[in-house]
Amino acid sequence: MFEQKLTELGINIPEAPKPLASYIPAVRSGNLIFTSGQLPLKDGKLQYIGIVGAEISEEAAMKAAEICAINCLSAAKTLINSIDQIKQVIKVTVFVASASGFNAQPKIANGASDLMVKIFGDLGKHSRSAVGVAELPLNSPVEIEMIFEV
Repeated sequence: MFEQKLTELGINIPEAPKPLASYIPAVRSGNLIFTSGQLPLKDGKLQYIGIVGAEISEEAAMKAAEICAINCLSAAKTLINSIDQIKQVIKVTVFVASASGFNAQPKIANGASDLMVKIFGDLGKHSRSAVGVAELPLNSPVEIEMIFEV
């Protein structure tokens, strides 16, 4: 059902990105999966670099958030056989590397949130935090972690 929706949207869930330090991509506790923070990595390469509002546009940051969200799904998939096992997206936490005075973090987070609704419909609606930070690993503009119910 959700795997089919991914195909219709032209989205391929890649192998989970390799951790950058001492952690694993996701942990399951009961019926919840908690992903580690995911960057906009594709094929091991950061797709967007820089501080939002200074070095990178809001539109590019929203696309970066989509890639982060896809990587959250790939991290979750390391613990389940299929995205179809996801019952609901519970929480999305979005960190945005923000220039001084930049306060549109919720708009950037919509890149991920809107994608979850496209894939999961009403089950993709979730609670969320969007936080501005000074810097993120590898000079990434966005980092996202998610909680899924399975």
